[in-house]
Formats: sequence, C-alpha cells, structure tokens
Amino acid sequence: MKTFGLKGEIRDDFGKKAARAYRSESLIPCVVYGGHNEENLNFVVKSGDVRNLIYTPEVFLVDLDLGKKKITAVVKDVQFHPVKDTILHIDFLHVFENVPVVIEIPVRLEGLAAGVRAGGKLSLDIRKLKVKALPAKLPEELVVNVEKLELGKSIQVGQLSFEDLEILNAKNAVVCRVQLTRAARGAAAKAE
Repeated sequence: MKTFGLKGEIRDDFGKKAARAYRSESLIPCVVYGGHNEENLNFVVKSGDVRNLIYTPEVFLVDLDLGKKKITAVVKDVQFHPVKDTILHIDFLHVFENVPVVIEIPVRLEGLAAGVRAGGKLSLDIRKLKVKALPAKLPEELVVNVEKLELGKSIQVGQLSFEDLEILNAKNAVVCRVQLTRAARGAAAKAE
C-alpha cells in the first residue's frame, strides 16, 4: 500500500471558536485516535497538504510528522462543509504493524466480460469494499476478474476471496453485474 507523508502541528485550543479560527487561517483541525494507552492527539494541517490524500480514489497509509511524534495512521473519517464542500475536520486512526486494521479498499474490474461481448453492459455496484487485515498486507486495490461473467449474472462479495485479508461487507452484496441492454433485448426479440 502507498504511503503519504503529512506534516502537522499539535494544537492546544479546542472548541468551535478555536476550530473556526484555525479554518480562517486555511488550517484543518484533525485528531488521531488509538494507540496503546496513549491519549488522542489533536493537531492541525494545512488544507493544501491534504488535497492529494482526500480527493482521490486511492487509499494511503499516512506517515504523520507532528514535531516530536511520528505516527503511522489511516484516514478514518472526513467531515465536509454542507454547502461549500471544504474540509472541516479529519479523523485518523493510529495503525500498528501487529494489529489488524479495518479500511475501505477500491475495487478494480479486470478483463472483458463474456456478457459484454454478447451485448450486455457491465456495471460496478460497489466501488470500495471494507476489509480487515494487517497494515503490511493491505493492497492498493482489489482486482476482480470478470472475463467469465455471463449476461444477466453478477459477482457477489461471498464469491470473492483475497489472500491475507477478510472482507467485511455482506456476503450477498453485489459487487458487479452484466445487465441486458435495450439493444440486446431488441435483438433477442427479433431472433425469436
């Protein structure tokens, strides 16, 4: 999995007034949760520094540099302004080498489905799957081969398996499917 370096400063001020003051200076209030008997760390980062971390489909392990503290974490939650769509707050989760982490990983479809060759349309229903694995075993993406997927058929979460990780989504959730198009229906009706 890719890593993303992020530099921040520990913050001492809390509350709405302090958060508003930080945001007016183009800083984003953040917190790191977790750690073995450690307190949560509150810090701020520059809004321009997180652009390539947040506005991307990729998932990263984040190397946080908070002055004297160096922490490896993952993005747990991002809060956006309801109107302006600017980032209001970011929650990180402290990651340890020997402790499994739960994270959403993007799904990528590979191959030309047999149903698409027959005139169907391939659709990806779940763009990210929630998985549980050790940080070193986390892949950048989950590749699903769809070459044998026939017209009108689907691939469900229960049919997928990946080495060294557990998929936490519902087993009957549809990941992708090949749907019958109007053109294919019309051709089938004419053939009959």
